[in-house]
Amino acid sequence: MLVSALPSLLLLLLLSFTVRTWTSRPARVYLSYKELMESRTARFFSFGFNTSDYRILFLDQDQDRMYVGSRDYLVSMDLGNINREPLIIHWPAAPSRQKECLMAGRGRADECANYLRVIQPLNRTHLYACGTGAYQPQCTLIYRGWRSEDYVFRIISGSHESGKGRCPYDPKQENMATIIDGVLYAGVQVDYMGTDSAVFRTMGHKLPIRTEQYDSRWLNDPVFVGSLVVSESSFKEDDKLYILFRERSLEGESGPAMVSRIARICLNDEGGMRSLVGKWTSFLKARLVCSVIGPDGVETSFDQLRDIFIQQTQDKQNPLIYGVFTTLGSVFRGSAVCVFSLADVRAVFNGPFAHKEGHGYQMTAYTGKTPYPRPGACAGGFSVTGIHSSKLFGEDVLRFVRTHPLMYTSVYPLNRRPLLLLSDASYTYTSIAVDTVPAADGEYTVLFLGTGQ
Repeated sequence: MLVSALPSLLLLLLLSFTVRTWTSRPARVYLSYKELMESRTARFFSFGFNTSDYRILFLDQDQDRMYVGSRDYLVSMDLGNINREPLIIHWPAAPSRQKECLMAGRGRADECANYLRVIQPLNRTHLYACGTGAYQPQCTLIYRGWRSEDYVFRIISGSHESGKGRCPYDPKQENMATIIDGVLYAGVQVDYMGTDSAVFRTMGHKLPIRTEQYDSRWLNDPVFVGSLVVSESSFKEDDKLYILFRERSLEGESGPAMVSRIARICLNDEGGMRSLVGKWTSFLKARLVCSVIGPDGVETSFDQLRDIFIQQTQDKQNPLIYGVFTTLGSVFRGSAVCVFSLADVRAVFNGPFAHKEGHGYQMTAYTGKTPYPRPGACAGGFSVTGIHSSKLFGEDVLRFVRTHPLMYTSVYPLNRRPLLLLSDASYTYTSIAVDTVPAADGEYTVLFLGTGQ
């Protein structure tokens, strides 16, 4: 996901600088846009339509293509031959809908358009794409062919459908979307006014499920950042989706106004039978902490998660999560990169639940009896082999899940400190990509960090 301030798309083809992150004085390189173009390691693309919105980039490794979502346009670029003419689909909102949007006064003229916000592979030959549709989200199927050599890119006639619960109404809103086995999972604002945020499951063979509606204990004005799928045991029933976001805090008056979160849900969740019907029975969340303690003992927290990158390890159940965080205050402006182990995340979800007696009380660790199966466990999984559907969970489990979605313990980064800090600069980090490069003297971890400049 990338928002470019340029009128065209800049595609980085090669950037041959490395950072060995464990050295005491790592090499760091900052390149301005001008310097990058002069280095001849990048290619500048200019399309025949006027837009600066390039938020959605999707790399298709199977077909060696890059899909770009913009305002009213989708672009397919051949990474194997960058000089080849890109394939472009023009997909604007209907003129009647644009007129209705303007008359309603909901958005400015430039917002009453179809901003592409979801591009996901549905199968080997088709993509699923969604746009804001001038404040009336819409989705469609796109045929991309079997191979990149097919050189085809077109909308399937008659495949248009509502994008509610799949794509935001407002082009300024951030969202998360991923398709797993033909099922779409989305973190999105569901309604026209932007007051109903949800983690939604739609499409495919599974029942539609969402987070509890209008309950700030579950989600409180969230901004979705990303997600990852993890197979957590030899039982497929234990497969989970982890969602990363930031939201307004409810922990207490002494805490930060915004906090970063990681939540998880079971992919086989079917909702409850009497309580939580059509709602997640496995939704839990925990705080992600990225902070540093200064020489004076004062802790500076970077509470705004901006971007993530998932780095796989030899243990597929425990990837590393690299996160870019920024500060919220106006006095101190800074950025940090923190790295979290999913093993540490899992330990927090296996720990105590947060509990609050009522308004004005502080959060404490829940010390009462925890129902069985443990809230957040997956039906039919390793620890719940005797119950094969969440619809069979007892009412005590569902009541607990509804009222205790937050974990008491926070997730801290590796070594309990940021991997990288940036302060007193005119810019902040906004995006990240990570690579591991083998060399004669060992492996180098390379961080590519984008800024707002």
